[in-house]
Amino acid sequence: MKKIILFLLIPISIFSVQAQENHKAFESGEWFKFRIHYGIFTASYATLEVKDDMINNMPVHHIIGSGKSTGLLSVFFKVEDYYETYIDKNEVKPYRFIRKINEGGHTKNIEINFDHNSNQALVHNKKHKTKETFPIKSNVQDMMSSFYYLRNSIETSSLKKGDEQYVNMFFDNENYLFKLKFLGREVIRTKMGKIACLKFRPYVQADRVFKEEESMTVWVSDDDNRMPVRIKADILVGSIKADLDAFKGLKHPFKIVVD
Repeated sequence: MKKIILFLLIPISIFSVQAQENHKAFESGEWFKFRIHYGIFTASYATLEVKDDMINNMPVHHIIGSGKSTGLLSVFFKVEDYYETYIDKNEVKPYRFIRKINEGGHTKNIEINFDHNSNQALVHNKKHKTKETFPIKSNVQDMMSSFYYLRNSIETSSLKKGDEQYVNMFFDNENYLFKLKFLGREVIRTKMGKIACLKFRPYVQADRVFKEEESMTVWVSDDDNRMPVRIKADILVGSIKADLDAFKGLKHPFKIVVD
C-alpha cells in the first residue's frame, strides 16, 4: 500500500513535453510536505526537498523524497520509504536514482546510474547483490526527476481540455511510457487558501494497488511554480487523498485567489 505515497507524488509531474525555453520552476531550497489521508484518517506524511550537491565532479540538484506511515496505518502496515535523485541543473536529466523502501515488510534497496551517452542504465540491486545493465529510451527520466523536468517543460498557455501527453520513464529495470490527460482548470480550497490549479488524469497501471488505469486525479498550481497541490486516487481497499500541507523555498511568488 505504501507504493501509493510515491505514486501520489510523482505522476503529478507528467504534464507536457512541449519545451518552454529558459523557464525554471524550482531552485535549491524548495521543500514540500504532504499530508496523506486514507478515508478519514491521516495515513502518512511525505516530503520532497531540493539541495545543491556534486556528482562526478558536476554540480547537480540532489532531490530527496521520503514518506512514513503514522497513526493507525503504522500499527498494521508500517511504511518507511526513501528516494533520491541527482539531476543535471541545466537539462534536468537524471544521473543517479536511489530507492530504499520498507512497505509492510516488503523491502527494496536499488541504485540506478544513468549513462545518457550510451543510453544505458546500470541497476545495482543492493538487497540481492546484483548489477545489471539495461537499455533506456532517449530523454528518459526516473521516477523523481520526471517531476522536476516536466515542471520546467510544461507550456500552460497552450493546454486544451483533452490534451494527452507522453513521457519516457525508467523504473527499477523497465522502461515505461506514461500518459496524462489534461482535464481543465479549477480553483480548489486548501489550508493556504484558494489556489488556481491545472487538473490532470495520469493513466496508472491497474494492479494490486489501483482499481483501474483512470483511478487518479491530480491538481497542480496554475502559476510559474507548477507545484503539486492535491492528489486523489481510488485503490483496491478504499480511497487516498494527498494535500499539500506546507512548503518553503519557492522560486516564484505563491498566489492565492481572492474573491
